[in-house]
Amino acid sequence: MSFNSVDELLAAISATEGGRDAIDPATGEVFAQVPVATAEDLEDAVNRAEAAQVSWGKLSHAERSDYLNKAADAIEASSEALAVLLSREQGKPLNGPNARFEVEACVGWIRANAAFELEPEVIVEDDKVRSEMHYDPIGIVGAISPWNWPMMISIWQWAPSLRMGNTVVAKPASSTTLSVLALAAVMNEALPKDVLIVVPANSKVGAALSSHPKVGKIMFTGSTEVGKIIARDASGSIARLTLELGGNDAGIVLPGTDVKAIAEDLFWGAFINTGQTCAAMKRLYVHEDDYDAAVEAIVEVAKNAPMGNGLDEQNVLGPLQNKGQYEVVSKLVDAARDGGATIALGGNPDDSQPGYFYPTTIVSDIDNDNPLVAEEQFGPALPIIKYSDLDQAVEWANGLDVGLGSSVWGTDSAQAVEVAKRLEAGTTWINGHGGIDPRIPFGGAKSSGYGLEFGDAGLKAVAQPHVITINK
Repeated sequence: MSFNSVDELLAAISATEGGRDAIDPATGEVFAQVPVATAEDLEDAVNRAEAAQVSWGKLSHAERSDYLNKAADAIEASSEALAVLLSREQGKPLNGPNARFEVEACVGWIRANAAFELEPEVIVEDDKVRSEMHYDPIGIVGAISPWNWPMMISIWQWAPSLRMGNTVVAKPASSTTLSVLALAAVMNEALPKDVLIVVPANSKVGAALSSHPKVGKIMFTGSTEVGKIIARDASGSIARLTLELGGNDAGIVLPGTDVKAIAEDLFWGAFINTGQTCAAMKRLYVHEDDYDAAVEAIVEVAKNAPMGNGLDEQNVLGPLQNKGQYEVVSKLVDAARDGGATIALGGNPDDSQPGYFYPTTIVSDIDNDNPLVAEEQFGPALPIIKYSDLDQAVEWANGLDVGLGSSVWGTDSAQAVEVAKRLEAGTTWINGHGGIDPRIPFGGAKSSGYGLEFGDAGLKAVAQPHVITINK
């Protein structure tokens, strides 16, 4: 079955009446109702997932991969309706690296996880002993996803967990619950009953998921503050954890780089999803000799990136997803202005217009300790900081207690690699920022979390290592 409209998706997830309001961040209007789960609903979901896991875990990798590929087929068949719903609820435009892109990424990520090979590993073999490492299901994975990429990050959690024989109980962010419910409804047309269950719970009810004694693994993407709470909650049951937490990614442009040639890539490294991406570039360091040219080039790119309602096909930037995040960005840009920085573009929102639109903002002549640099803005505002020598730029880039991603930009690859080695981050990209690949492991350093996702490392992270040793 394919879903051909948002109305069909909403009917499938009982989102047409009752519940709480779903707000379109582009208009501020209510467009649907969000089902609300109770503590009893969560308990029922865990029990159903526990029962379903027995038979699901007994399937071979090939059999589970076949189911995953059928789920990917189902998403493809309903892709446009899913993208439109995502745009309505999250705010991101249909085009550009946004809603349609996100739905397509869900398909690609599922297929990649279905295709990865993970055979038992021979650790030791000699004339006396053979020792093998096997990877067994953990049981139930509790998957807690954020509001910025609600579908794609859910798939990052769901696909490897299901592939490895676990069942999943998912708790989506409260402001993007419909998108996740709809995605699961589409996938469940192809998956066995109860291997994937989404519980539209509030944070209070959702907290029971991370402390539930039957949940063997928690995957969480979100803020460092909430990640710490989840880690404490999970300690009682000693559930395994993968935490992908907040970042404030730095980019460093090496001296002598042609900044005009890379301006568009720099812009999208910072402004993908209107800046609402954990691993987006949040602060950019440029050498003093190239600084003015860099600011000018990035401003020119920014001027040509239309912002507006996501359902308008021309737009590639949208609103902030919620009022709280709008206020965070506004406060930090005001702090930059008050600190003497130059607002090279933007910085003056039109509060008379509906929706949570904050204009594309480029800030120059800003001190490294200004709040817009030191705190994660998570929105469409990029501070560009001038440095005089490379050691200073590296010190500033490493100066915060976060380390999700980072980037180095320049034509000298050897120099770029040497600088990259000095940066404290889970991932450092060279001549790009934020580009992820289902084959390449991804995880944070410092307060940006721990545990790896993606690739065979991601499969192993949602499995129970099991050593089998045979004495000959």
